[in-house]
Order: sequence, then C-alpha cells, then structure tokens
Amino acid sequence: MYAKLSTLPALLAALAFGTAAHADDTLQSLVDATIRPVMAEYDIAGMAVAISQNGQAHYFNYGVARLDDQQPVTSDTLFEIGSLSKPLTATLAALAQTTGKLPLMDSAGQHWPELRGSQLEHTSLLNLGTYTAGGLPLQFPDNVTDPASMLTYYRQWQPEHIAGTHRRYSNPSIGLLGYLAARSMGQPFPALMEGTLFPALGMSHSYIQVPAAQMPRYAYGYSKDNQPLRVSPGMLDAEAYGVKTNAKDMLRFVQANISPAGLNPDLQRAIGITHAGYYRVGEMTQGLGWERYPYPISLERLQAGNSPAIALESQPATRLLPPELEPSDSLFNKTGSTGGFGAYAVFVPSQQLGLVMLANKNYPNAARIKAAHTILAELDKDATAH
Repeated sequence: MYAKLSTLPALLAALAFGTAAHADDTLQSLVDATIRPVMAEYDIAGMAVAISQNGQAHYFNYGVARLDDQQPVTSDTLFEIGSLSKPLTATLAALAQTTGKLPLMDSAGQHWPELRGSQLEHTSLLNLGTYTAGGLPLQFPDNVTDPASMLTYYRQWQPEHIAGTHRRYSNPSIGLLGYLAARSMGQPFPALMEGTLFPALGMSHSYIQVPAAQMPRYAYGYSKDNQPLRVSPGMLDAEAYGVKTNAKDMLRFVQANISPAGLNPDLQRAIGITHAGYYRVGEMTQGLGWERYPYPISLERLQAGNSPAIALESQPATRLLPPELEPSDSLFNKTGSTGGFGAYAVFVPSQQLGLVMLANKNYPNAARIKAAHTILAELDKDATAH
C-alpha cells in the first residue's frame, strides 16, 4: 500500500505533463492552421507569433528572416514594427507625466518655446498623442528633412479642424509628443527608449538603432516583388515608427500591459495612462498609443476599426471627460507597418490573453486581424462575438 501511494505524485506529474503537452499540441495546430495560409496567400517569407495565455508564453516561428541565406525565423529574430512603436512612445510620454516632467494637459508651446505664435502653441500634448490636434497629416511633406525644416513646418501648419473635434492618424502628431517627452526628460529619445524604457519593461533586445552585434538577427523586409527592404530614415522616425524588436520582447510588453503589477510604480501608472480612453471614434476608444474596443467583439467590427478610412481620413471624435478608465472587458490593439514589415499586437486583460504577430512583409491589416481574431476566439470560446 505504501509503495503504491508513493507512486501517486509521479503519476499525477505524468498526467499533468501529458495534459500540458496535449494543450501545446492543440495550440500549435491552431496557430499553424491560421498562419500558414496567410503566409502562402501574401507570399510572406517569415513570421514570428507569440501568445500569452494566463501568464504563460508560447512562441511559434515560420519561414525565413532572409531569403538570400534562408536564415530561419526564431523568437529572437528582429523585426521592424512600424507604428506598433507608438504604444511604446506613448508609454514613455506617460512615464514623463507620472514623474511630473510632462503633464499631458500642458501645451506644446510650453515645452518647445519655438512653437509660440504658431497654431500648435496652445495645442495640448494629449491632442498630439491622440491625433486630435486638428488634422496633422499621416506623414511629413517631402521637404521636411532636418530639424530646421521640421520646425518651419510645425510653425506654418494650419489646422483643418478645431483641436479635439476630429481624429486624423498622424506620425508628425504622436512623433512630436515623443520628441517633447524626450526634451522634458533631458535626453535624446533613442537613449531614453534603449536606456530607460526597454530595460524597465524587460525588453533586452529592442532597439531604435540596431547595434552591429545584433545585425545578424535583423530580418530583411520584403516588397511585393520580394525585393529586400529596410526602413528609410525620416524626421521623428524613432518616435513614430522606429522600434526594432523580437517576438519575446514584444510579448513581454503585452504581458506588462495585461498585468503590470510587477513593474515599478511609476511605470504601472504610465501603463494605466495609456489604457485610459480620451476620445471616442465610432466604436473605437482612442487611448494613448493603444486603440480600445469593448470585448467580445466581432471580426467585422475590429477590422472596421483598423480600416484604411480610419488610418487615412479625418474622423469626428468625441472627447471623454473625465478620461474613461479601462472597462473590465476591453480589447486593446495596434497595427504597425514599414515598407517591408507588418506587425500586430492585441490583448484582452480580463481574459489574460495576448498575441503578437511579426512578419517581414507589409500585408493587409484586415488579414492580420482575421488571423489574430481566429486564434483569440478559439482560445476564449466563452467570448461569443456579437
């Protein structure tokens, strides 16, 4: 009898291992069945997928980081994430607010005296971070090539709308927020990201400028005809779309947003600031960097909120006063692209679910969202979309 009882812990451990292995196999099958057809349809060379479920990380890698040498994608492969950098920029700006250096209700002119006398002088930093400054465009004009021409552009810019009435997605808008956050903190933006924010988040292989020692891990992006591409330099590129990172680090960032309790108190508060709702645009609530939706949500509604119209056109926006705290059931997401890369991150804190998809091709947002929605819906079958 005692001999039989002594085998019970081993038996239970074996059963638990078998259950976990089955769950991993099921997840692998789900991700394979979802991702491989997307790669085939859009001729994507390589993808890294990372999933957080109840605090556990799972990684799935496909294809190659470089077509020339057929280097396989791993969870350490560095990808450009484009505008998925914006929640990180927003987190740095929110951290500047929590430490008293950059109150988001301050005006741009308070933190950059050269803007005084311009239309942006009295525009709030919150307007810049939520794309509601009055119609700043998606990109700078081609003649903005250096700090002097950038300042000239901002000083001469004329709004299309009263600030706070419309949202127009804009790199010069949130890019200026990042620039002013760095000014307030007394260091260059890249140094703050690489020396302060990334280490605080546990993102040990994330960069604005990829160091020489890490270049072998840096994937090539590819154009539609599979010509190799890397992001081109531009004004405020670091602030708006400049992060290069891997699936492990991006999942750490997502996990920090799902459950920030282990972070330092200032960073916990900063993440809360990025999750708050400041403007309503259709069904989407604009946070700082992140875009928020009620959960559960149908595929069609999530795709509509990430449509070209939302990205390229001015949309009426309703100010939320006071800012709306994160509801208990919310989905947060953000897409990101450069010429040769396509990224997507989505998480549902109440379900302890998060997903990161990094690809070395810029493929349609609708396809990214469909793939992610398929995986999340399967992982949370109780969330019936409506």
